[in-house]
Amino acid sequence: MELDERVITEAILASQMETLIAYTDMDVAVVGGGPAGLAAATFIAEKGLKVAVIEKKLSVGGGMWGGGMMFPRIVVQEEALRLLDRFGIRSSPYKDGYYVASSVEAVAKLTAAACDAGVEFFTLISVEDVMVREDGRLAGLVINWSPVSMAGLHVDPLTVACRYAIDSTGHDAVVARLVEKKSNAVRVKGESFMWAHVAESNIISHTREIFPGLIAAGMSANAIAGEHRMGPVFGGMLLSGEHAASLVIRELCR
Repeated sequence: MELDERVITEAILASQMETLIAYTDMDVAVVGGGPAGLAAATFIAEKGLKVAVIEKKLSVGGGMWGGGMMFPRIVVQEEALRLLDRFGIRSSPYKDGYYVASSVEAVAKLTAAACDAGVEFFTLISVEDVMVREDGRLAGLVINWSPVSMAGLHVDPLTVACRYAIDSTGHDAVVARLVEKKSNAVRVKGESFMWAHVAESNIISHTREIFPGLIAAGMSANAIAGEHRMGPVFGGMLLSGEHAASLVIRELCR
């Protein structure tokens, strides 16, 4: 078979443009493709809802990719072991309720699970604003190519509509900060010092709807609440993603 470069180009453009148009309106936009976002997107999509992950970088996985200081291993506490098992991520017991897993396998299997559930991915796209309508509820996101903002170019953005958005952008809490700039309804306190036990123990209580239509998950939730950071232990991230999904499912799958 002789390959035709024009057909290859057409195939990529046609299929992706079709997908982009289809996702200008979706049920849930998950902003940030780290472990919390991947877990949340998977659980929501498994309920038949239309879900996309919007990730500013080229790859997904967030901080989980790098493990601890670029050693490709992560730790998960016993409370979240069931989620490693749920996604087929192999782990080994270490001591006293600690389990070690490969960061690469964890990201790969979380991503594969999201794909299998029907989640769509849009990488190299950043959220630069939100849309709020008369009812005071988040109605969509304003998006642009990440390289545009990195280069400081003035390029007008596009928009996507959604019924819910999940801010799982990590330490930066990007979507929450955008709302904070234009509304007194949200205050991002910023994360505190490293204290893994407290941060992991409290993350579920911080995973909540912080603005009508906007749920904070993962490290974003802790940063918004002024909670401590936790380092390369990821049980809380997975549990937070699961909880964020349950909040959305409760409202959209009645």
